[in-house]
Amino acid sequence: MNQRDAFIIGESETDCHIFEGDGTRPIREENVTIIYEPGLRRVDLPAKVQQWRHEIEAEQKRKQAVGERFAWNNPRFSVESVVSSRTDETEEPQVRISLCDADYYDFLATSVNLDRPLDEGDPSATLRSQYLTDSDPVEAPSFLSCSFGVNVAVETGLDGKMVFARRSVQVEGQNKQRWNSSVNEGLAAIHDVPADGRPISLKAVARRALREELAVQDEDAVELELLAFALDLRNHQWAAFYRAVLTDLSSADLVARRSRGIEDKWEHDRFSFVPADPDSVFDFLLDEDPDKTWTPCAPALFYLALVRASVIARGGAPSGRLDVEAAERRALRRLKEAG
Repeated sequence: MNQRDAFIIGESETDCHIFEGDGTRPIREENVTIIYEPGLRRVDLPAKVQQWRHEIEAEQKRKQAVGERFAWNNPRFSVESVVSSRTDETEEPQVRISLCDADYYDFLATSVNLDRPLDEGDPSATLRSQYLTDSDPVEAPSFLSCSFGVNVAVETGLDGKMVFARRSVQVEGQNKQRWNSSVNEGLAAIHDVPADGRPISLKAVARRALREELAVQDEDAVELELLAFALDLRNHQWAAFYRAVLTDLSSADLVARRSRGIEDKWEHDRFSFVPADPDSVFDFLLDEDPDKTWTPCAPALFYLALVRASVIARGGAPSGRLDVEAAERRALRRLKEAG
């Protein structure tokens, strides 16, 4: 039995568990502690998973040698633990994340292979069945968590559009050709470990994601808030949820910048710009088009972004989330009437 509840939107249960945060108030950056000591500890893979990793490495080297598209290996992190608590006086959320060294091939060997039989003679014995199905996934062994993603829901400030992106067929992993957050990046040691010894900053990772996938530069004004931490129960991946309002940019600005070239243009093959009001966003999220599939945590991210906007519109009152629930009910009625 899965011991963690899954996020519900409309009448559907997703594969996303909200670990901390509800969108009504941001999680302060100073209340997030990332513990990482470079080179001190490396993820320890079981023998069978090590074998899979060697196979992946050999296959990627073969592809590279013959000029085929291949997945390059880069230093990443394994999530050893994520712990939530509260500050003493104001009871604000505090989150401590402990990381050790891993790489991209470790991720491919684990997250992508959760349902691969460990023994050819027993197809029911998998990493998922042994470590996740009857256990608390938050307490799962760290080798299953060789990725930590930063996911951002983006709104354009000048014309009030929510940005939705579809992952391209060229990305590795299980989420190719699925609609996802506006931008997302996995923590990477070569990009996100400050050279001066300062702690890793999730906000800096979010800004990197905006730059690499939407060409939003560091000089562009962005209202950026950390809303939640979540766990993708299907792929066993931890994620931080951010809401970003691009104060001085419109959807047309983003389209123009993309047309002129961006760093990671290949990661997405489609974008949709939807009015950022809750009714319009829910119509897009709940659309039953069979060709529109979602990554496990994207609906939860956009829901919490709507909550945050509604709370701000009510002058900071947490009951702004009720406006989002009302819009969700209206969208469900429209969907049933159309069906």
